[in-house]
Amino acid sequence: MIDHKSKLPLHVQVEEHLRKLIAMEKFRKGAFLPKEVELANRLGVSRNTIRQATNKLENEGLIVRKKGVGTRVAEKRGLMTGLDHWYSFTQEMQEKGIVVTNLQLRVEWVTGTETIRNFFLLDADKKILKLSKLKGEESGEPIVYFESWFHPRIGITEKADFDRPLYPMLEEQYGVVVHRSSENISARAAGSLSKKLKVDSHFPVLFRERFVYDVGDRPVEYNTGVYRSDKFTYSIDIKKGSF
Repeated sequence: MIDHKSKLPLHVQVEEHLRKLIAMEKFRKGAFLPKEVELANRLGVSRNTIRQATNKLENEGLIVRKKGVGTRVAEKRGLMTGLDHWYSFTQEMQEKGIVVTNLQLRVEWVTGTETIRNFFLLDADKKILKLSKLKGEESGEPIVYFESWFHPRIGITEKADFDRPLYPMLEEQYGVVVHRSSENISARAAGSLSKKLKVDSHFPVLFRERFVYDVGDRPVEYNTGVYRSDKFTYSIDIKKGSF
């Protein structure tokens, strides 16, 4: 199961193996995962390698470890992302082994708001392609509502394959390589989006505003995301700087 000749680090291979285990029904029903020593012997790796993989899964909230008792699959909880993960939501969830789907998708040509026009440096009457997506669980339960506006320079049209993760699609089909983003995050009430998100209008949501640039530092996309606060968490990993 572990390829010692592979360029893929051993702890990453162990992590992939553990993700397969925690997806199994018996472990989801509460059975303990194999112990660290047992996994190390079975996979032919060190206990430190096992620990690297389990630390990652624990940080993602996928497993719960209790000293002297064992490791179990965590109860289902809201999705989590780090502030350094600014790329495609679908792509990030796929990497976590979480399935999300488009519950609604709409593409239209519109005139932008003042914020968008100033970001793109466009005239008030210039038409901009707008993408709206409601994403959620396969059961139909909403998680987040996205709206994206794309700079006309990149040449994207309504014929683009918006069912794919956005940024890989932009790179492969339009040669646009996104490089960085600037984001603003705030809390607010669901308001007019309550019906889409299936919550009360006063329900708290996370509002995320994103300004995306290409490798030439030119504006590519203005994007907003409204996340159900019971379904999603932003995490922040802060390291002490040098003084």
